[in-house]
Amino acid sequence: ILLLFLFLYLPNVHLIPFFMDDNIEIHTFLYFAYGSNLLKERLQLKNPSASIHCVARLKDYKLIFGNYKGLASDRWHGGVATIENSPADEVWGVVWRMNVADLESLDSQENVRLGAYSPVEVNVKTRGQELNCRTYIMNSCIYAPPSPQYLKVILMGAEQNGLPKNYQEKLRSIETNKYEGPLNIIKKSPEKSTN
Repeated sequence: ILLLFLFLYLPNVHLIPFFMDDNIEIHTFLYFAYGSNLLKERLQLKNPSASIHCVARLKDYKLIFGNYKGLASDRWHGGVATIENSPADEVWGVVWRMNVADLESLDSQENVRLGAYSPVEVNVKTRGQELNCRTYIMNSCIYAPPSPQYLKVILMGAEQNGLPKNYQEKLRSIETNKYEGPLNIIKKSPEKSTN
């Protein structure tokens, strides 16, 4: 039933069969991350199946920061990442292989139901190969600089996954909104830290 739903209502998701040792077929998809989901620990909080497939480049797009309809992010206290068409520019990111079972969680994280982001298919390049991946683009984006904390998560992910050094330098040069207050990203319990 899940597969029928995916084919009928999410035609842009390409399912890639893959076999585990016990010959049980599970279906996966490729997801191109360019923002906070570059960081493995961030993505795997709610999408445990995510495993790195490769580092890749998206041509003719650029990374920008903003808020959906200008509504500031309560989580990040500043603009969040999205991409927009921009001939001759490029965005580097990570291609994650994920189980289809995590698709709803990923869409929820990207606020698809609220209309903040739309899932799209993009073709990314990696070592002479082109891959078709799911990614997300913000709707009704009003430009706004990111908080230093949000940008730091992106930089940590870029470093963790070995994005090109010149691209990491470009990320470091992004102006932030200089927000210094607390972030409510993960609520910590007194006994156990979830970071």
